[in-house]
Amino acid sequence: MGGPSAGHGPQNLVSTPAEKRAAAKAVEDCIEPDTGRAGRWADDETGAAVKAFGARDGDGWLTAGALRAAHETWSGQVRNLLDRLGAEKDALRATNTVLTSADIGTGGALRQLSALDRY
Repeated sequence: MGGPSAGHGPQNLVSTPAEKRAAAKAVEDCIEPDTGRAGRWADDETGAAVKAFGARDGDGWLTAGALRAAHETWSGQVRNLLDRLGAEKDALRATNTVLTSADIGTGGALRQLSALDRY
């Protein structure tokens, strides 16, 4: 069967501390702000559409209510995406610390006193 490279996932995952810092910076400097801007743009445009289809003389289009409901769902998805991006950014920054601490802990547990240590 397949070895480590037989998976279907991405083959270009970042692994060095410098690459992880760069990826976290890209999330923080580009992806999060762009996602927030796209969400705000949709807020403005959807709000205008809801207003255009809304009631003027007591009657409005059913489309206004449907757009409002869809917009609430969209807003929730944007918030969830921004939360996920923040968590991924934090994880990228923390991974090196976690792995280093785990390595030190494992090394300490494996390194037992030897009879040669007394000489």
